[in-house]
Amino acid sequence: MTTPTSRLLDLLSLLQARRDWPGAVLAERLNVSHRTVRRDVDRLRAMGYNIHATMGPDGGYRLDAGSELPPLLFDDEQVIALAVALQAATITGAGIEEAAMRALTTVRQVMPSRLRHRLDALAFTAIPGQPGDAASDSVSPDVLVALSAAARAHEVLRFDYASRRSGDDPRSAPPRRVEPHHLVTSRGRWYLVAWDLELDDWRIFRADRVSPRTPTGPRFAPREVPGGDVAEFVSARFKGSDQINRWPCNGKVVLHRPAGDVLPFAGDGIVEDLGPERCSLEVGSWSWIALAASLNRFDTEIDVIGPPELTAAFTLLAARNASTAARESGPQVRSRP
Repeated sequence: MTTPTSRLLDLLSLLQARRDWPGAVLAERLNVSHRTVRRDVDRLRAMGYNIHATMGPDGGYRLDAGSELPPLLFDDEQVIALAVALQAATITGAGIEEAAMRALTTVRQVMPSRLRHRLDALAFTAIPGQPGDAASDSVSPDVLVALSAAARAHEVLRFDYASRRSGDDPRSAPPRRVEPHHLVTSRGRWYLVAWDLELDDWRIFRADRVSPRTPTGPRFAPREVPGGDVAEFVSARFKGSDQINRWPCNGKVVLHRPAGDVLPFAGDGIVEDLGPERCSLEVGSWSWIALAASLNRFDTEIDVIGPPELTAAFTLLAARNASTAARESGPQVRSRP
């Protein structure tokens, strides 16, 4: 038989799980009478929860937003998700770092020991991304904890790694063997930075494609990532550079568009206002052709300031586009009406 306190928590959990609950269904789920459900709802209201009663033959209850923050109830996965989000928020640069750290400390203090141990095992580096970079690839908290724990223990990790092609069975290939060093989150994705023992080089693995194998292997002496800073190293790799956190190809152009039209889409580029209808943009990319192609997204006249490699890239890109247009501009056959 449940205690009144545990029954109250069960009721709150049910109300949080869906918008509307018929009273009869709540009573059946909790194995109590309708009167007990009404009494427990009144208790939750007294604690600050805004619970609306619906009328009619199927009348029931709905948990609405209130004017004050009442005590909250989270399941295990929600607690871990909240703690991870707060830990990542401590480096956002949005002015909420101190508040996020206080909130994280508060959440950790009231965690059950089993969750606190999981949270403590999950150490990672958060790297801010550019606006519009966010992705949404789901990773199991158990995978993140396994990767982080292996990195903290300096133990060789074996895992199956899914390819980009859908339908491929990652277990059909031999497992990867790596020395895990850092768990990183950036642009809405999770990554494992590791030394690949087969390739004898540093690699960055998408965590959503990793399926760890157990047990872990022998301990290893940790290496230092190139440059000594994991955030700088990963950011450099994202830009196509080995070590230096900047684009390997950088150019400057004048766009025949107002600065206000360009700025929201400039990413990490530098925009300078040159008047009502012109602005300069200094920006980089992983190749000269990629840089020239990306500048065409502004759909305007472009004057290249430099360097000569960017001018050459526009010339090559124009020739390629002309060739494509010539191949596709054959006789058009009209169908009869």
